[in-house]
Amino acid sequence: MVNFLRLIRYKNLSIIILTQYLMRWAIIRPILDVYGFNLQFSELNFFFLVMATVFITAAGYVINDYFDTKTDLVNRPDTVIVGKVLNRRWAILLHVIFNTIGIGLGIYISFFIGIPALSLVFVLITGILWFYSTTYKRQFLIGNIIVAVLTALVPLMVILFEIPLLNKEYSLILKEIKSDFTHIILWVTAFSFYAFLLSIVREIIKDIEDFEGDSAYGRKTLPIVLGVLYSKVVIITFILTTLFSLIYVYFRFLHDWITLIYFFVFLIIPLLILLLKVVNAKEKKDYTFASNLSKIVMLAGILYALLANYIIVQNF
Repeated sequence: MVNFLRLIRYKNLSIIILTQYLMRWAIIRPILDVYGFNLQFSELNFFFLVMATVFITAAGYVINDYFDTKTDLVNRPDTVIVGKVLNRRWAILLHVIFNTIGIGLGIYISFFIGIPALSLVFVLITGILWFYSTTYKRQFLIGNIIVAVLTALVPLMVILFEIPLLNKEYSLILKEIKSDFTHIILWVTAFSFYAFLLSIVREIIKDIEDFEGDSAYGRKTLPIVLGVLYSKVVIITFILTTLFSLIYVYFRFLHDWITLIYFFVFLIIPLLILLLKVVNAKEKKDYTFASNLSKIVMLAGILYALLANYIIVQNF
């Protein structure tokens, strides 16, 4: 069971679940309460949406490990499961089962709410994850961008299904009060934007960490093509972009002391530490530490939704 949980990256899946439920209950719900509106996507269907995301992501992890067995034996031999603990045929079977469940749930909720075209999103993501594992991951920067985009899509999936239903239910009222759901879209998109930036940072750090195995099997990752030094420059650029955008968002939109303290303690200071760790990193263990720290910063960014809930209630 432990190996199975490691295979599907249960910690990452837990973060996905947490992210989507926080977007629903800490961001969307309080804004709707201000207008006296209600969520239109039922709790059961939302649960199906979360599970569809989880199963498709788990399938992606399995197939990624399936195709990464050789490089993982060099980069992190102690963590290899496919081919050592789990038969490769069973891995393919798990991949098929997870994708079938995920796509099936996605198709069901898309047709149930009357927007069947949304089911294509789940099919498309499944295909992208397959080609990422087989091809794109080995190419210059493309794999990093794909992972970052899919990470950013996790919070966006919530409004992708909720906003159309809200517009359908409250369109007449919105015309009368001359309003819309821009606030919801902006809040969720902000979380998505930072998820993208931090995911890019973490992916490039991991590529440097895996330099030895990737180089041995002819991959064209950023560190292999440009070298470790220039890869560090790219990472630092994204970290600084994240830092400056946080400062801009605070002074442009937020202003409250609670957010300032949260940003400073849980985001800005850790990002500065991450920047220094990347600059000074020399050994593989240094990049492992930086990768783990970047993941903690991402989690801190997601948990800001709890504070955002309070801010929304107080200011709207």
